Amino acid sequence: MTILETERLRLRRLLPTDLDDLFELYSDPEIRRYFPEGTLTYEETREELEWFLNGHPEHSELGLWATIHRPTGRFIGRCGLLPWTIQGRDEVEIAYMIARPFWRQGLGTEAARGILEYARAELGLSRLVCLIYPGNEASIGVARGIGMMLEGEMEDDEGPFLLYSTGP
Repeated sequence: MTILETERLRLRRLLPTDLDDLFELYSDPEIRRYFPEGTLTYEETREELEWFLNGHPEHSELGLWATIHRPTGRFIGRCGLLPWTIQGRDEVEIAYMIARPFWRQGLGTEAARGILEYARAELGLSRLVCLIYPGNEASIGVARGIGMMLEGEMEDDEGPFLLYSTGP
């Protein structure tokens, strides 16, 4: 099921057949460098995939989605919307992860912008955030590229992170 399309991307619900492609992303140390849990095993990837097959289990309209490169039809990432509670406030994060061969082509920003527009138009969300680990300049560039501003430096059980947002 297609969630949204941009000029070069189609975001759709994840399918069980996406497991190998998702594992390729999740097992790449460079892609997972800024994730506190690091790379994932095949079984951990399967568990996450099953978690998001029908959207987020508590918010089916949210979740992580397969990101397909429209010109080639290739699975190149997983992007979407994730619910969080940050300092007692319910938030929705724009999440994006693109395969290394597709870096530096503006696809992360294109996906994030499409998700932002979808979240506002289809879900009525006015405030969105990005949780970014310090030093992840590419993700900071994507957040800034879609108009987010640094709201503050915070810390959770996983460690410090930067909170970028679309505003109040």
